[in-house]
This record gives sequence, structure tokens and C-alpha cells, in this order.
Amino acid sequence: MKTLLFGSAVVATLLTASITLAGPFGLTRMSETTQECVDCHQKESPALYEMWGDSQHYRANVGCFECHMADKGDIDAFKHYGHRISVIVSPKDCARCHEAEVEEFSASHHSKAARILGSLDNVLAEVVEGNHGMITEGFPGGVSAAAVNGCWQCHGNQVKVLEDGSLDPATWPNSGIGRINPDGSEGSCMACHTRHSFSVAQARHPDTCGKCHMGPDHPQKEIYEESKHGILFFSNQDKMALDSQKWIVGEDYSAAPTCATCHMSQTPNQPVTHDVGMRISWNNRPPISIRPEISDKNMGLPGADVNWKTRRNNMKDVCLNCHSGKWVDNFYIQYDGLIDLYNTKFAIPGKRLYGLAKPLMKQIKFGNKLDFTWFELWHHEGRRARHGAAMMGPDYTHWHGTYEIARNFYTEFIPELEELIEKGNHSDDPAMNEAAKALQAGLDEVLETDDHKWFIGKMDPDEAAARKAAADEMKKRYKD
Repeated sequence: MKTLLFGSAVVATLLTASITLAGPFGLTRMSETTQECVDCHQKESPALYEMWGDSQHYRANVGCFECHMADKGDIDAFKHYGHRISVIVSPKDCARCHEAEVEEFSASHHSKAARILGSLDNVLAEVVEGNHGMITEGFPGGVSAAAVNGCWQCHGNQVKVLEDGSLDPATWPNSGIGRINPDGSEGSCMACHTRHSFSVAQARHPDTCGKCHMGPDHPQKEIYEESKHGILFFSNQDKMALDSQKWIVGEDYSAAPTCATCHMSQTPNQPVTHDVGMRISWNNRPPISIRPEISDKNMGLPGADVNWKTRRNNMKDVCLNCHSGKWVDNFYIQYDGLIDLYNTKFAIPGKRLYGLAKPLMKQIKFGNKLDFTWFELWHHEGRRARHGAAMMGPDYTHWHGTYEIARNFYTEFIPELEELIEKGNHSDDPAMNEAAKALQAGLDEVLETDDHKWFIGKMDPDEAAARKAAADEMKKRYKD
């Protein structure tokens, strides 16, 4: 736990409750208000009481009221046995003690995850997959249960407070990491630090990240388990010192890295960071991979001033605790090579061709087969390949990644483009004829490039001869 340094507002509240600070480590004793809470919840919520009793908060005399206390002006505040509290403990509340951590977290993409609301993903969950069948007081016109139970539970949602001060059931409970809280803050600390134990060991365990970082579009958890890093972790979990207060790689443990080791935790040269983007040198979320400072600038985050080379050096500092400099440098050559392959061969031309095809399609998002094909090419297969290379998961890089990208690019994407061209050529609308002509020209240009000309029977003769020689050699090796 970080040392507990309370802001002026908290100090005033605590002094009002006749509690004084005990230097930088917490409170001299438990507040009378928290003791009231404990006396009741020990009986009514024994599991919560037990988890809190095993926490560092308990040892610092920080309890129920210190976290749940609310101001009169808070829209989600209500009176509970004579005390004004709120159900939600937001990052703003946590910042009373953990100011530096919240500042870092608030500057990260994690805290902005709810900005997915209104994106293509939400069009799928709200319209294509969903309906307006879930009706609540906060959503009298209805809301999609697919979004409520799916997207919002990882990304977060905007929590709605009803007139009586209760929280709308479509938006609460929710531990989405980018949750938009009633006090205006973004994020949920309990997405990683599960209440009420707030276990540091649990936050460092890869399974914690696996709640959200898994599945067909971002299977980091599965990739990690496949990688040597994951194999080492699950083979040596008892050697990881996950509950150590000082958890420095190379000093307190060396058996394996976890997600936290690489992206957040302390090294001999770096402090802990709650901005998970500060060690990432590619942003592989969009259709075409970009540098992280570009995406930070687009989102108005302070990371716009931190370039990818600095971030890569931050990650290299982690890697060098276990690997040689040459090993690390060569890994990044391999990783960059995969990103370049994906971007240049599939993502850049695919995005261009998809744009040229739009005038020939129904102008409804996901109203065309090509919409789904292109979406899965970059959002599913493309991300799997890129994340697989980033985390050294070869099966996800290849069979779940580049193989599926290539198969669907050549057997789904291109044939669908050709169908649209055919349709446009036979249209009575001159604008459709022109759009078909432009798409055909774009497709021809792509297929004539070195990356794709094999598909139209124009492989370079020298390369064709080399491929035949390799095939013949393989047949000799396996003739039996």
C-alpha cells in the first residue's frame, strides 16, 4: 500500500469526527463512525467485514466511512443511519489518500474506456445484437441488455442517479474500468483492486486482467498463458511473492513476469505507474497500428508529450532484468516486422478498398456483409496477430492471426468487393457506375503489388522457382 496522505478536505472531515492523523501511515485509531458501520456489517455482511479485516486499510484504521463518506452536494449521497454516504467509491474518493496513483490512472486509456459508448462496438451491442427491451427508470425508452451485461461491464458506463438517490439498475452494479461516476470522475479502481480486501496480490495476478483482456478481439490473457512468460508463472506461482509490499522484479521475485510486472510495477530503475500506456510503443487497437502518443493526443491525454521511443525504453528496462540487451533488441525487430506486415499488406489497402466500396453499399452500419468482414479482419484477426506478436504467443500470431486475416482477405473480402463492382457496373445509376470503376481501379492496383500479385498468378518467377525448390526439398525429407 502507498502511504496514506490525506487531502485537506479529508483532514477536515476526520477532525470533525475527532480522529487525528498518525503521521503518513493512516489514523491513530478507528473513527467512531466507522466503528458504527463495523458493528452492523460484521453481522449483516460478514464476508465483506472479513475481507476488509484482511486488508491494509484495516491496518491503517481506514474503514467504511473514510471511503464511503459523501458531501451534501454529491448527487448520489444519501443518509444512512444518520451519516451521509454514497455507494460508489470513485477515483476522486480514492484520491483523498492515493493522489499520485489516481492522477496516473486518470491520464491512462483505462480511465477513458467508457468512451467506447457510441462506437462501432456499441452499435453492434445496442442495435445489431440488441433492442430496447430492458426498461428502467433511467432508460424509460429502453436499453440493450447486450450492452448492459457485455460492453459496459468491462468498459464502464455512465452511472445514472435516480430522483430518490438510488442508482439505476441498468448502470449499477458496474466495475467497468472506465466507468463515468456521478461525481464526474472517470474510472473504477475496484476493476483491479477488488473490494473490500484490495489485495495487492490479487491485483498483480494475470487472472485479474483476464476479466476484460480476453476473447476474440483482444485475447491478451490467452496469449500470456501460451507464452513462455505465462508458462513460467503458472509453474512457479508459489515463488512470485505476490503479496510482498515491495515488489521489485529481480529483487523480490524473478521466476516470471505478470501483466503488472511489464506494464505497471516497479523495477530497480522505475517506480510503479498506474498509466498502463507508458511502456507501450504501438497502439494496436485501431484498424491500422499507430504510435501511442498519437492516440493520446486524439484523446486529449498528457501522454501526447511522451513519444513511443521513451515508452519503449521504459519497457526495455523491464525486459533487461531477465534478458540480454541483444535479445530485447531482436525481439522488437521481430515485433515491428509483424506490425509492418499487417499494416502494409492488409490494413492500409483494406481500409482504402473498404472506403471505395461504401458508395456501392447500403448506407447502414453493419447493413452489409462487407461491413462484418472488414470489421473482423482488423478488429478480431488483426488485433490477435498484433497482440500475439507483442506478447510472444506464436499460435495467436499465426493461426488465430495472420492466417485468418489472409484467408478472409482473399476468400471473403476480395470476392465481396468484386460482387459490388459487378453490381455497380450493371446499375442504371451513373454514380454507381463511377463508384464501381473507382473500386475496380483500386482493387487492381492493390492486387498488382508485390504483396498480392501471387493471387492473380503473377508471382515473380525467381520467387516461384525458390518456392518450388523448397517444396521439392520438403518432399525428399518426408518421402517415407
